Amino acid sequence: MTDSALDDLLVSLTDKALRHEAPSRDEALALLASDDDDLLDVVAAGSRVRRRYFGRRVKLNHLVNMKSGLCPEDCSYCSQRLGSKSEILKYSWISPGEAAGNAERAIAAGAKRVCLVASGRGPAERDVDRVADTIEAIKGAAPEVEVCVCLGLLKPGQADRLREAGADAYNHNLNTSEENYREICSTHTFDDRVETVKEAGRAGLSPCSGAIFGMGESDDDIVDVTFALRELDPDSVPVNFLIPFEGTPLGGRWDLTPQRCLRILALFRFVFPDVEVRLAGGREIHLRAMQPLALHLANSMFLGDYLTSEGQPGADDLQMISDAGFTVEGTGEQTLPGARHDLVTLRRRGAGTDLPANT
Repeated sequence: MTDSALDDLLVSLTDKALRHEAPSRDEALALLASDDDDLLDVVAAGSRVRRRYFGRRVKLNHLVNMKSGLCPEDCSYCSQRLGSKSEILKYSWISPGEAAGNAERAIAAGAKRVCLVASGRGPAERDVDRVADTIEAIKGAAPEVEVCVCLGLLKPGQADRLREAGADAYNHNLNTSEENYREICSTHTFDDRVETVKEAGRAGLSPCSGAIFGMGESDDDIVDVTFALRELDPDSVPVNFLIPFEGTPLGGRWDLTPQRCLRILALFRFVFPDVEVRLAGGREIHLRAMQPLALHLANSMFLGDYLTSEGQPGADDLQMISDAGFTVEGTGEQTLPGARHDLVTLRRRGAGTDLPANT
């Protein structure tokens, strides 16, 4: 791509993002195919959009793994999958008190959102009760904290119960394109995942849905899943990079470079200008020393460990944020810009009515 063509592309992407317009498919593909030599220009353009809507704030999130391993699903990327030979901790449900204690330590370190995650296809009714008790314990100690729940595929009525219990958001990632999905999972479908995200939104939970990259997907797959997510209109979008666990079908895949990760993050910032774009799993091993550049694109990140792998020490994350010229978002600060924030409130108030999830 010539310098002139790149300049025209970045101007168009930035202007469209600031007008809340999606890039064209050709523009998205051109961005992903841009040269490594042009990377700083790409990051600078995405950073302009990020600063417009989120300033220099970084929202911190923390995962609480409530149930680990022994999942009946066969998602190829997951160390907890059916048939996994990965050496991970396997345990049944931890108690609400233990989960709340874990959350309280993360909140004290600066986490503004706690994500309660459990392995499995989806929750049984008694599992929803356990999670409800955990939400009560967490919010009893820290009422201002956001609680996101991630329990897999939801049955009718379960999202409503979680909202009534005090959950603020529900996470269920699309992970990859519809076309590529059959290559990574056979025990449920792409449409199953889409329907769960919609169900969460209909119940008044803030939809959280993202993807995983580094699984052999093409640029077309990346654009497809990015646009599919935009159609769902989530309020937060986690961008994960494959952690290739030994003992899983994707254990040998090391396809990503730091530069490709940054181009993917830039695409998400242009497609989701006023949405919480979260730097999630795998950032440490794939971005490595270029993690600070990612903060110019993502306005949110996980603090601490992931489900079955260790993250960067929290103190190092906080130092990185400060050294890069960013600040940790406080509990009293509003994460989303005004119109998007108002939409989240409207969804919650409209739960159980005919108000569509993506009004």
